[in-house]
Amino acid sequence: MKTIDELLAEGVSGKRVFVRADLNVPLEGTTITDDGRIRAVVPTVKALAGAGARVVVASHLGRPKGAPDPAFSLAPAAARLGELLGAEVAFATDTVGESATATVAGLADGRVAVIENLRFNAGETSKDDAERGAFADQLAALADLYVGDGFGAVHRKHASVFDLPARLPHAAGYLIATEVGVLRKLTDDVQRPYVVVLGGAKVSDKLGVIDHLLEKADRILIGGGMAYTFLKAQGHEVGISLLQKDQIPAVLDYLKRAEERGVEFVLPVDVLVSTEFPDLKTKAPANPTTVAADAIPADEEGLDIGPETRKLYASKLADAGTVFWNGPMGVFEHPDYAEGTKAVAQALVDSPAFTVVGGGDSAAAVRTLGFDENAFGHISTGGGASLEYLEGKTLPGLAALEG
Repeated sequence: MKTIDELLAEGVSGKRVFVRADLNVPLEGTTITDDGRIRAVVPTVKALAGAGARVVVASHLGRPKGAPDPAFSLAPAAARLGELLGAEVAFATDTVGESATATVAGLADGRVAVIENLRFNAGETSKDDAERGAFADQLAALADLYVGDGFGAVHRKHASVFDLPARLPHAAGYLIATEVGVLRKLTDDVQRPYVVVLGGAKVSDKLGVIDHLLEKADRILIGGGMAYTFLKAQGHEVGISLLQKDQIPAVLDYLKRAEERGVEFVLPVDVLVSTEFPDLKTKAPANPTTVAADAIPADEEGLDIGPETRKLYASKLADAGTVFWNGPMGVFEHPDYAEGTKAVAQALVDSPAFTVVGGGDSAAAVRTLGFDENAFGHISTGGGASLEYLEGKTLPGLAALEG
């Protein structure tokens, strides 16, 4: 995989460089609530602009239906990128139309532009190779070189991620190089004990990675909504907690395989429960109660791990050599259910292990809860991409950069 440093050494001054970034940030209206993904691409953009390139930054945001939708505009992200760069960033109001063409044509050496949300064009995500390829051809007309730096999208076979690199000389940006280096440490160069913490809502989202990590990990800790399917599989009442009944056979198989392989599988011993899901807008007090994990009332819902589980998980992380964490332990967006996620984050901060926070909600939680990002070994920008890499899958965006 060619690196951006190699590209810079060859010279990029005056050349149009298409940077596929991941600016898919959470928005409340037009307000960015977590700019981590924008900050992550800044080193690559700065290096290219500093070398005199005409930088064209592109990304998706959300899931528009292949047509323009103001709710998913990249305009706020473009403005934030300009603030972080300390320089004006031009913004094109379309992807490959008149605005994009004129905006890119008007770039001076060392200047940066952002084009509108790539998913406003149906060709970006099309499963039809010809339609996707036609859009990639239009994008290629905007640039001379391609730099892939949107790690959060490399598991997608999309036009700007998979097809476009085949049409232009290409290299990997600093973020992708860093992400791949970190993930290799989690697969090829693991310091033991290797402890994996998995949370989030659904077991089905983590099936592949659990299956693969049963061959790699020494210890797996389970929290979040997915824990209740595990508890149900063990025969416990889970009340109205999030439950995927169809996944119980798979969960039972994992528990059996873990025992056979000597992998320690750790489930909550107590949980915070309530009859109502908390109001995440007003953050009104929820007043949960704590019950044993095998004694959840039939009319209540588990919404966070309890105090004894927090202590247990902290102890299971204390001697780790490597930790991978993906998924919050509860509804961390509400203060009454944030303590479980906070406890895991603090345990990682306190640990001498190489610690990786696996993107998505976990990364957002770390920042929301006020932790110093530098206290962790690495905070990934791509939850889904990280999980698929750890599953051993071929990621289309990485394969394209290696081609």
